[in-house]
Amino acid sequence: MYSEWASLSAQISANSCGAQCFSVLNKFPASAGREVVVSVVKQLGTNLGITQNAEPSHLVKDEEVKWCMDVICFGLSLPLQEHETIKDCVNVYCEWLTALHPQPRISVPKPICEDANLYARQIINHFHNLFVPRQGEILPFLYQTTLGADTIKRQAVLCHRVLRTLQQTAQISQLMDRQTWDTLLLFLLAINEILLAPPTVKDDVGDQLCERVLSVLFEVWLLACVRSFPSPSMWKTLQESCAMWRHRVALVDQWNRVNLALTARLLEFSYGPAFPQLKNADEDGQLIPVGMSNDCVAQTWYRFLRMIGNPTALCSPHIISKSSHFVQWALTHEKGAETHQHPCLQQLPQIFLNAMKGISSQVDAFLGLSKTSLIGLTGGSGGGARNAISGSSSTNASSTTTAASGTSGASSSATASASSLSTVTIGGSGGAGISAGGPGIPGSTATGAGGGSAPAPAPTTPTSTSGPPSASSSINSLPLTSMGAGVELAVARPKCNSILHVFHEWLFEAAHIGGDTWRQNRKKQACEASKRPSSMIMEHRKGSISLSQPNSLNDPQSLPPTLTIDKYESGRAEAIGTLCKIFCAKKTGEEILPVYLARFYMALQQCLKITESRECDETLASILLHSSDLFRLDLDGINVLLPGFIAALEIVLPDKDLKLKTQSMVFNRTELRRSAINILLSIMVLPLHYQTLPIRDLTSETSEKMFTFIQLKSRLMNILMNALQVETDAQNTHMLLGGLLLCVQDAVTFEETELGGNASLSHNSSGVQHHEANLLSSDNAHALFVRATYLVCHRLISSWKTDLNVSLAALELLSGLARLHIRETDTLVKIYEASQNLTIISSDALECKRAVKWICDYICYQCSRPPPAHSKDLHSTIVAAFQCTAAWLMQHPYLLQDKDCLQTVLEVVELGISGTKSQSKGTDIPKFKDEKELKPASMRVRDAAENLLTIILEQVGYFPSECGPESISSLLDELALMKHCNSMVPAAAASSEQAIAKFKYFVTENSTILALLEEPLGNDQDPQPTVTLLIRGPFGRHAWTMQLRHLPRSKSGIKYHAINPGRPIPMNDVTQRPDCEQKNFPDGVDKVQPCVADYSIPTIEQMREQYGTASIRELEAMLENQSIHEKLAWAEADTSADSLSHAQECVPPSVCHEFHAARLFLSHFGFLGFETRNPHNPNEALGQPPQRPLIVLDTKSTAFAADLDRLDKLSARTHDTVYVFYVKSGQTSAQQIIANMAEEQAASHDPHFASMLQTLGWPVQVADHSGWTGFAHNSWSLKGTPEQEQQQQQQQPATNYNGSQRVLYWADVSSEIAFVVPTTWNLRYNSDTSDGGSISSTDQITAGNVWARSDAGESGPTKSKSRNLSLELDTNRMTKEPVPPTRRKGNVTKPTLLAQAPAKIFLVWLESYEDYLNFPLEDVLAYTRTGEELHTLQLPRANDCHVIFVHSLLSGLLRVKLQGPPGRMSFATPLVDGMVLSRRVVGNLVRQTALNISRRRRLDNDNYQPPHVRRRLKVQDIVQKYKMDLSEAELLAHLFQRAI
Repeated sequence: MYSEWASLSAQISANSCGAQCFSVLNKFPASAGREVVVSVVKQLGTNLGITQNAEPSHLVKDEEVKWCMDVICFGLSLPLQEHETIKDCVNVYCEWLTALHPQPRISVPKPICEDANLYARQIINHFHNLFVPRQGEILPFLYQTTLGADTIKRQAVLCHRVLRTLQQTAQISQLMDRQTWDTLLLFLLAINEILLAPPTVKDDVGDQLCERVLSVLFEVWLLACVRSFPSPSMWKTLQESCAMWRHRVALVDQWNRVNLALTARLLEFSYGPAFPQLKNADEDGQLIPVGMSNDCVAQTWYRFLRMIGNPTALCSPHIISKSSHFVQWALTHEKGAETHQHPCLQQLPQIFLNAMKGISSQVDAFLGLSKTSLIGLTGGSGGGARNAISGSSSTNASSTTTAASGTSGASSSATASASSLSTVTIGGSGGAGISAGGPGIPGSTATGAGGGSAPAPAPTTPTSTSGPPSASSSINSLPLTSMGAGVELAVARPKCNSILHVFHEWLFEAAHIGGDTWRQNRKKQACEASKRPSSMIMEHRKGSISLSQPNSLNDPQSLPPTLTIDKYESGRAEAIGTLCKIFCAKKTGEEILPVYLARFYMALQQCLKITESRECDETLASILLHSSDLFRLDLDGINVLLPGFIAALEIVLPDKDLKLKTQSMVFNRTELRRSAINILLSIMVLPLHYQTLPIRDLTSETSEKMFTFIQLKSRLMNILMNALQVETDAQNTHMLLGGLLLCVQDAVTFEETELGGNASLSHNSSGVQHHEANLLSSDNAHALFVRATYLVCHRLISSWKTDLNVSLAALELLSGLARLHIRETDTLVKIYEASQNLTIISSDALECKRAVKWICDYICYQCSRPPPAHSKDLHSTIVAAFQCTAAWLMQHPYLLQDKDCLQTVLEVVELGISGTKSQSKGTDIPKFKDEKELKPASMRVRDAAENLLTIILEQVGYFPSECGPESISSLLDELALMKHCNSMVPAAAASSEQAIAKFKYFVTENSTILALLEEPLGNDQDPQPTVTLLIRGPFGRHAWTMQLRHLPRSKSGIKYHAINPGRPIPMNDVTQRPDCEQKNFPDGVDKVQPCVADYSIPTIEQMREQYGTASIRELEAMLENQSIHEKLAWAEADTSADSLSHAQECVPPSVCHEFHAARLFLSHFGFLGFETRNPHNPNEALGQPPQRPLIVLDTKSTAFAADLDRLDKLSARTHDTVYVFYVKSGQTSAQQIIANMAEEQAASHDPHFASMLQTLGWPVQVADHSGWTGFAHNSWSLKGTPEQEQQQQQQQPATNYNGSQRVLYWADVSSEIAFVVPTTWNLRYNSDTSDGGSISSTDQITAGNVWARSDAGESGPTKSKSRNLSLELDTNRMTKEPVPPTRRKGNVTKPTLLAQAPAKIFLVWLESYEDYLNFPLEDVLAYTRTGEELHTLQLPRANDCHVIFVHSLLSGLLRVKLQGPPGRMSFATPLVDGMVLSRRVVGNLVRQTALNISRRRRLDNDNYQPPHVRRRLKVQDIVQKYKMDLSEAELLAHLFQRAI
């Protein structure tokens, strides 16, 4: 840089030897000179005002002043015993130097005031005498042999005084001219030379001064850059001098300090105020003089950067010890020694590390690393710089230059580190470009990509330079929210190329130290160190110099053991870590020069070589810590490093007690593992993505060492499984579990889609297919499934059960595994079930059975923990485990045909509902339900167990039903049934009120509403007693049609009564009977004598006498009339068709077609049994009346229909919405992002975006859809009403999924999820409905309905009354279930105040990854209303949103970034921040993650009620409002009344 400028080193050497400081008194004997000095100086000293008042000086002529100065010059060179005299001399000169101040002291002689610069230069030159060695002494105050410590201390005080005076003068003087500045700088260089160039000796006072003289030199030099910019010769001299002091720790520390301060200023004006600010210690911030212009800062920054030459020279003791001082030491050593064996050189590894830390910190500053700790490397009086870079990432991508035009000489061009490459000129030699060298800042201690929240122990360099290196470093732990995917870099950071232009030479060289290439280039390196005075000549003769070096220079054997090349490992680790940071800062679409990539890959290849001891050394740890992002940045050719990285991961991750071989750096093992896991997650999908593509080896030309990608798959799987086996950190385990599901899912999907029928894939490059006999060593999808299930279940039971997050992640993973459809393999297991006459063949039946058994054991263990352990978190894990069990049973219904499995599951359900099992051991006598006291672990656990029981009984093997997955309820309601009814004309069924009037409503068990319709439906021609039943319970609405049958259906074709067979023809030959007289009495009756009793019955004559004849006559007339009537009737009958002669056949009665079917149904099903109280029943023993089996509802109220409708609008499943956005490169406003989804924009999208949408869910037409649509007003409604049909016709063409016409939908048995792609329509729709369209009904809020749903068409006044549900509701529940744990009263008193807003989940597709920083969350919230927001008092906020960013890499893979509210449970698996996915699994994993995020939010919300609980509460609410209090008799009477 300064090769053509003359160096001033010779002048400095002369000054050091005292050439300019010769006095006349030196001609006389020392004693005479001393006497003159003592008397003169004492007199001068009295005038200064130190001991008495200052007087004006008596020296008025130049000659007088010069004479006195001659004397003082001699006085400064007196032996150190003359301390008082020397002190007076120093005092006089320090006072006289105030002539340069704006207000000189009164005692300064007049001539000095008049020509201050001239005299100041002489005084400064005379000051050399204070510092130069005395005749016969070698710097006695440095190398104390005969002098006492006290003398040395006083001597040091004088040196400090001089330095302080000079520094102060330089700061406040307005008079100093260029000559004076040059003199001052040369003086400071000379005294630094005197103090610092000799080898350091143990316990010398020079170390204390060393720090001080260096800081004064640098601070005054910076001042000179503002007042009188030093000439290139001065800069060259400074550079050469610094090369001689590199064995001093303080040099690099002070160099770092200055660079830090300059860089802070450079960043300020280069990148603007928005760029993360580099915060320095206060004293370091004052290093930069106030008036320094931006140009000056840039020039000075670059020159200081180059000041100590190439730091890698510090690794060569031969180069450092080439100076004459070391040679002198070696020659005078009593035993004879080489120069490079001086003990002070043992500090070199530490100095090298500090230099590399400085450079690393400077790189951090340019990258804008926000949380990097720049820990001060300075010690002693230099003011240890404990610095930190902070500030938020900037959005202002300013592009500026870092250095501007030079002030003198020709210029050389350098590429500045700016966000846009700018050519800048840096004062210096013509044509000498920036080829080698680089800058630095006090050291970031390997904090790199994992900046953090926990304070790192600050490394301290001891003030004694000979002490052992003790700088340490700690990797800080990340907060849980960032999930370890690296820290934020500044948006406006310079391009990687720009930073590398400045730093690459030093960093690449340092990274190769000790490697193979370094050993080959060592000779060349040895002679590239900066040379002393004759550098001009030596630089032109580099080749010859290197050839003429003694053999020992290149002979590693001659080095002391503390200086072998492996001792520089820490600095090398810092360098390669810094390089990794630079390359990881690459932005989307940014180009990095191929030469830099090649050198970087070579350096990494060297550093990743694994030693035979298989230890993790500092270099390896540093690479892993800082390369989290390397494989997710589209770096060209990065995959050549894959085998090397996998080998490194095999050392770090599977090892429980990782052996870290460290010297000066301290690594946090958890952070190291986290970083390694990040790398693992970014390469998991590569083998199946590239398959048989070969990976070339960088070093060897032959193909022997070539791997194909697919060969690495089994190694990756083993790393993952083994890492999971030994991992103890919760966050790391969480990440590994996400990776595990990704692997299995990817393998399964790959085998389904890519391979078709061919399950085994070529595992070696020759293409031979081999089937592994051992299941575990194989890595097909089935083997992975088995391994993953076994490992996760085992670890869940053994070590994860106490950690909430890990338990949830493991259960999420098991649920994900349950959903996989594994292709069948050779290992088939038959399960024969005789009762069902079924044979199920499944390769995984035993695995699945074992998994379910383990999950059930987990629930049992968690429930059995002692009461103090029963916390909200514990119950959350139990609830999650019940949900996981449901997932397994739904996907593998055959498990319920296994007797053991069924018993295990039902026992656990019983445990969840009641708190105990009926049989704690198999041999115990079962305890019946009514004998047990209900004490569930908590109401949440009980609800989850009830849910599982219902799924087992109602859904396993039957989902999805005929209605499709969009509904687990029947799609029939009263209106639909009435339309199909015989008695109804369709036109008549206009309103639901009319339809409801045809039904009878009863409530049973206080939780189920029965609606009974007694009319047969129109399509049934069978005149059976038919009742149509609508059952509305906690788990949905179900329609049943029931018939009372006396014959099986197989015989129902035959008539119900026998056909009349006809009579036999009557026989006409009737036998003749002889006529005989009929007798009323026996023959002998007349012979019997009458007795008194016979006369008790009067005769008719006697009656006539008694009553008269009139009455008798009437009676006779009546008899006669009757007799006439009868004769007429007989005559008529004989002539009619009904006479016996024309008799009809006997016909059975016609079948009854009018039934009271409802009454029959209720009676047959036992609803009409009115039992008396049973004292043995514990429920009734508590004194409560027996539960009435039936409650009749009064349906006449107009609000009844609305309440029923509201109940139907409460889905029995959870529902979530995910909003999908597409962000084009550089877009930051919500309007632009939303506009991307307009019709005309669709063509310019990444084609993979559309295919991802298709894998998220099923496209459904909102008009025909009966599930969740993403909008509260039109979800869960029966479609096809006229209003909706009209609406459908007036909307835009359905090519998008914004919810107006179509939406993406997915559902399983317990949850629904809608994917909405918002357009401008969503904003318009939201503003329309949010005014009053979705007013919530009061009961939904008061019933603790946290995330309530509502009917958009409903308005407030339809409610009859607002009900405060204090304890009324609980008493209703208690009548049925007197259980000790009750629901939290929070639900009841102020539910909405505590309510958590529904989780807003966004899926954002990024064309450019960096755009995630500027995603306008607040603004897009307006497009994402569902209509439910009004039910929560707290509207969704941007910082509550979960965002899943997906960025498409050039390789066709997808990079994931997760962002969400900080919280214990907010990050769900399987997606993990930083993971790289293949396209075939993205939809599935995004969907699972969204569902799991929502599940976790519900688990974490104290007030959340499961859907079935909310439905039950709604039913109870309806009961309270509409029940009719009927006695038993009134109830029976009610049954006999027909519906309208």
